Amino acid sequence: MTGIIGAMRIEVETIRSLMENKRSEVVGGVEYITGTLHGKEVVTAVCGIGKVAAAMCAQAMILKFAPERIINTGVGGSLSEKLAIGDIAVAESLVQHDMDTSPLGDPLGFISGINVVNIPCDEKVVDTLVACVGKLDGIKALKGVIASGDQFIADAAKKDFIKSNFNAVVCEMEGASIAQVCYTNGVPFGVVRAVSDCADGSSHMDYGEFLPMAAASAAKLIESFVMSI
Repeated sequence: MTGIIGAMRIEVETIRSLMENKRSEVVGGVEYITGTLHGKEVVTAVCGIGKVAAAMCAQAMILKFAPERIINTGVGGSLSEKLAIGDIAVAESLVQHDMDTSPLGDPLGFISGINVVNIPCDEKVVDTLVACVGKLDGIKALKGVIASGDQFIADAAKKDFIKSNFNAVVCEMEGASIAQVCYTNGVPFGVVRAVSDCADGSSHMDYGEFLPMAAASAAKLIESFVMSI
């Protein structure tokens, strides 16, 4: 079984519309819909926005449904000139850009407990996701670091801070917390983000306009991934 988590309904609804044999179960206030997608078992959830909501959802999914892998899908802001709106970032690792215990001597972004800054994704999952992007017409993929934090980035200075300190290609608000939960539980995972804005002063305008297109691109990728495993 593959677990699929998105923060917003628009990021998951296309996948759910393609599923068969659907069943719904609510755990901790989150609706988990299980079923089959092209004959493969999946469980989907809309976790809500932010790191805490995402982590709670991922942990409940693991305990209740025991997926073999989890994919976090959605949209994000580009930090790289190589990623235009509609393109897709596939995480090789994830960081929490708002985690800061540096006054205690830790590196910026250091996550106590697992004692890393960069949480590595499963290599097989990453390679499969990248290969699947190659099957989508007119969309390019970039592997790299995805940075998460409880902030919608719409400021050039903050964008430069995240990019320069973490060498990240995209920023968003959930992926690294889902990564931490999966890493801690030993569940293979991947994170993908379709670019909806450029994480600068124009982001508040671009986001609403391009969100549906970016979410649709991510959904096509997830569908292709599930068919490939």
